[in-house]
Amino acid sequence: MTRTVAGATVLITGAASGMGLLFAERAVAERAKAVILWDINGRALAAAAKSLRAAAHPGTSVHPYTVDIGELGAIAQTAQKVRQEVGGPDVLINNAGIVRGKFFWEHDNGADTRPTMQVNALAPMYIAREFLPGMIDGGTGTDGVAPASNRMPRAARIVTIASAAGTVANPRMSVYAASKWALIGWSESLRLELVQQGFGHVKVTTVMPSYISTGLFAGARGPLLTPVLTPEYVVGRVWKAMLAGTPTLALPWTVNLARAVRGALPTRAWDAVADRVFGIYHSMDEFTGR
Repeated sequence: MTRTVAGATVLITGAASGMGLLFAERAVAERAKAVILWDINGRALAAAAKSLRAAAHPGTSVHPYTVDIGELGAIAQTAQKVRQEVGGPDVLINNAGIVRGKFFWEHDNGADTRPTMQVNALAPMYIAREFLPGMIDGGTGTDGVAPASNRMPRAARIVTIASAAGTVANPRMSVYAASKWALIGWSESLRLELVQQGFGHVKVTTVMPSYISTGLFAGARGPLLTPVLTPEYVVGRVWKAMLAGTPTLALPWTVNLARAVRGALPTRAWDAVADRVFGIYHSMDEFTGR
């Protein structure tokens, strides 16, 4: 899977709009065998599915599933339906996410903290756990564990849309940063486990973008040398990295610069640089969100 997803089954979360829909359009354009759409917004999902079907090649099918991945029990139920009705995915793009741009003490545990951790950190793990056994085996078993065989396993991909906020702390992003920090640690560890155990046909790409103009971070300002990215640009870069099996992708390049400088400086010195030079610590001052 180095050039296209033609003939593959692709599952995308948060697929009814924004980057999720752009990923789905890519899959349809490259003649994926099946494009599976997960989203909480049933109306937007139906509209997206209709549009994608209109653009799809006759050999491509589109399958929408309305599901709130913050309800962790719903993940297993929906995954079972997917395996029974479509089969397990070859490509899983964990794209869905939410953000609450508040100081930590302003968060409500039930309305803010819990759903942020569930959607951003736990749901990608739960979803991957549902489909990973089939990816490892290279089959699409309806019970999530395809029978062993002597054939060569199909190439598979897991894409984790994390965030630069999972690499550098930032005011008004405490819970969001915590969720993405956890997500990066899990995704990178999963990648290493697959390599270590000889399942190299399943490749994991961890994506760490700065602010993207999807509306999710409306009002946020890009730090020094870190422009707000367009969804089209990010999806293009992620898609290329996913096909190539690139382990990590930080966007833009200054995300890695900030990580390097943070690691080299004492905490108080880094705080001064991040605050007064890069402007990271005030990038969420005018956040309004979606």
